[in-house]
Amino acid sequence: MKAIVFEAPRRLRLVDDAPVPAPEDRQVLVRCTHVGLCGSSMGAYTAEGCWAAARRPSAPGWMGHENVGVIVESRHPDWRAGTRVLAQPKYWDGFAEYFVAAAEETVRLPEDAPDPGAYVVAQPLATVLHALSRTGPVIGQRCAVVGQGPIGLIFTEILSRMGAEQVIAIDLVGWRLEWARRLGATDVVDASTGDAIQDVRDLTSGAMVDLSVEAGNTAEALVLAARLPRRKGRLVPFGVQHEEMTLFPWAFSNGNCTEILCSNGHGGLLRSAVGWIARGRTDLACIVTPRLPWCRAEEAFEMYTNPAAHPGSLKVTLEFDEPE
Repeated sequence: MKAIVFEAPRRLRLVDDAPVPAPEDRQVLVRCTHVGLCGSSMGAYTAEGCWAAARRPSAPGWMGHENVGVIVESRHPDWRAGTRVLAQPKYWDGFAEYFVAAAEETVRLPEDAPDPGAYVVAQPLATVLHALSRTGPVIGQRCAVVGQGPIGLIFTEILSRMGAEQVIAIDLVGWRLEWARRLGATDVVDASTGDAIQDVRDLTSGAMVDLSVEAGNTAEALVLAARLPRRKGRLVPFGVQHEEMTLFPWAFSNGNCTEILCSNGHGGLLRSAVGWIARGRTDLACIVTPRLPWCRAEEAFEMYTNPAAHPGSLKVTLEFDEPE
């Protein structure tokens, strides 16, 4: 089968002879049609920080986990071959033509879905819904989201839909801020041009925010997000840091009595996320762009790691040809 192998920092190889995995009891084998790239996968590509010690060459398909496909073999009584699904690979090896998924990590897509590939965004959407289910209400509150890549845009849109009074979107890349406004941001801050903390202070008339979300994956984004909550406000450090040890303004956060909530994983909300998309409760399908053929995988990873040079590259997705 076809699969991605990470050979060295910023160098991958496409193979076509990787072994097809075999499903065990209560598992399914899925033929991938679409797989989304994720910020949590970029360390595997760039080998930055703690990722430098990872095995190279990698196992085929390593770190792919936002997959849409069709079940081709089932070892579970509730699933049958031919069903189109969103599925999270059991071994996070979804940058491959075939992968195994547990039944509880598999969600049926609507049979009449006009664009199955759009559902790759359901997996990261589920992780955001899980995080926000733990932060408490945001109705009528001021919120900030540092980083407006795919995850940041999802937070921006969902916070807006959940009734936040103010959603301040912050990023270093100007074109991403245009998308943030499109998806519900009330205000935007270009962090490349000035003092983002002062900008948030001005936008909130000095009150700062009730909830600050870090979705930038960098130490700089985390430090910025940590300085935005009001006293006794909340911070969600959501981005995947590339370093095992990251500087953090503990003195400020402690003195501010900031409530810090870490969250990862989808918390069993994959089905809910698919439902949001199927019922039109979110416009996030529009960020599944660009969609590139499998043979352009290295180009896709470069797009994701350098968004400033690739306007419009959001939830970059690889597509396999559908069988005839």
